[in-house]
Amino acid sequence: MFLKFFKNFSAKRTLKNSSLHVKGNPSTETIKTVGLLIDKTYFEDKVNLIEELLANGIKREDIQILLYKDRFKKKEVINYPSFSHKDLSWKGTLENKNVRDFAEKEFDMLISYYDTEKAPLMITTFKSKANFKVGFSTIDKRLNHFMINTNAENYKVFVSELFKYLKILNKI
Repeated sequence: MFLKFFKNFSAKRTLKNSSLHVKGNPSTETIKTVGLLIDKTYFEDKVNLIEELLANGIKREDIQILLYKDRFKKKEVINYPSFSHKDLSWKGTLENKNVRDFAEKEFDMLISYYDTEKAPLMITTFKSKANFKVGFSTIDKRLNHFMINTNAENYKVFVSELFKYLKILNKI
């Protein structure tokens, strides 16, 4: 318990000290590739979320998913790259190849689909080289370019609002 608290504290301090602001201005290019960072601990409807994205014109092969869960069960089968709190180091970095590969890829848009602040998720969002970052308004406002005021259970509202504003911004 104490060790988990200390890791979280260290990670949040690292974020704070690394000038947490979103890097640069979002690009003006249209959105083709999407990175989807999902907190599987509280949100289980990832299939429906993906279907909503597909219904709005994003191609399945252009979506890359990374799942986070606080704790995975030993016999749990996971079909997507994933990571957990165990991958957080004492220095506030993530020591997982899936996370590093995901963060290094230059997506046109990163959807940070989590509405509670968790250090591993925030670090992944911060380290991502995505051109346009989207998330929830309950998360630190310096991490994303665009925030939607809803909760994670309302994925249909989230996606409809997202695509409504992407059309206004001429990104799709």
